[in-house]
Amino acid sequence: MTAAPSHKKAKALKPTSRRPAKELCSECGLCDTYYIHYVKDACAFLNQQIAELEVQTHDRSRDLANPDEWYFGVSQDMVAARKTEPVPGAQWTGIVSTIAIEMLTRGIVEGVVCVQNSEDDRFQPQPVLARTPEEILAAKVNKPTLSPNLSVLEQIEQSGMKRLLVIGVGCQIQALRAVEKQLGLEKLYVLGTPCVDNVTRAGLQKFLDTTSRSPSTVVHYEFMQDFRVHFKHEDGSTETVPFFGLKTNQLKDVFAPSCMSCFDYVNSLADLVVGYMGAPFGWQWIVVRNDRGQEMLDLVQDQIETQPVMSQGDRHDAVQNSIPAYDKGVTLPMWAAKLMGIVIEKVGPKGLEYARFSIDSHFTRNYLYVKRNYPEKLDEHVPEYAKRIVQQYKLPNK
Repeated sequence: MTAAPSHKKAKALKPTSRRPAKELCSECGLCDTYYIHYVKDACAFLNQQIAELEVQTHDRSRDLANPDEWYFGVSQDMVAARKTEPVPGAQWTGIVSTIAIEMLTRGIVEGVVCVQNSEDDRFQPQPVLARTPEEILAAKVNKPTLSPNLSVLEQIEQSGMKRLLVIGVGCQIQALRAVEKQLGLEKLYVLGTPCVDNVTRAGLQKFLDTTSRSPSTVVHYEFMQDFRVHFKHEDGSTETVPFFGLKTNQLKDVFAPSCMSCFDYVNSLADLVVGYMGAPFGWQWIVVRNDRGQEMLDLVQDQIETQPVMSQGDRHDAVQNSIPAYDKGVTLPMWAAKLMGIVIEKVGPKGLEYARFSIDSHFTRNYLYVKRNYPEKLDEHVPEYAKRIVQQYKLPNK
């Protein structure tokens, strides 16, 4: 990579509370640094440029003749995996934390951008530039709130680091890729996670209060492949709530406008993506996008077991039926929601077809959101692959 420019203009701009993307700001952290100088080009919500950045990152953009790439982006390989010896306290088995620690302890990178939580709130994100395995482990478990990961970019330049690993979600990584050449790094690795429907801290509290039996003891939660939300509590117990029993009428407005306008669920610009939605229940879904991603995965091959990805079922009817249900804020009685969940778990989409179901459901919803609230942005903001996905369904005219 080329040496970083002086940033004379950028450093002259003191970070402010101003957010050029306004209500669509995902609080990625770029505007908290002097890299705000580049925000009009870098922000995912001011300048959607996934196709161009895919070429920069992977040497090609996704093949639009291949429907699988509409959904999952550029990839070299996909597997389902889990650690043979899980990391204690990890949300899954700890593959993300393990890769990060291996990269740091082997000297492949000098630091890792990751997200711990504040001392007084397990759900309040605290981005850090980790330099020890202990600091990386302190970042385990997802924080389902908007997180300013890129707020530590100034620390990277000031530290003199030349080899870096960044862990983040799609909107953060698009901004990072857009300013990558300005960072003066010799090598940048990006480990991404799929991301959908983040909230503000207040929004998260509303979700917990309306959904969980014990909001104050929730350690982490996830929307899982069995069509249930799984809450892990402090005492080690797990609480499950069927998707169809969520109080949609109360929660429709809880998600951040940026998340309702996002079409990068699968983190297209990461080198390696580790999530769960394309894998069987209890396993993680790993997408290798390029040679850097394969290099990262190779570091932990002796610590994981893998199996091929699979796909089963047909998502289309379920997605089509979900469009008006969400639009109208339909909430089923809990007994009916549980019954529907049992039926869909047995006969519904699984593996990659579940991933497509989730992407379709969110992209149709988000397309309608942008069309209704930002019609002037619709054509340029929605990527071509997302338009092709949405066109499979009948949407309301208004």
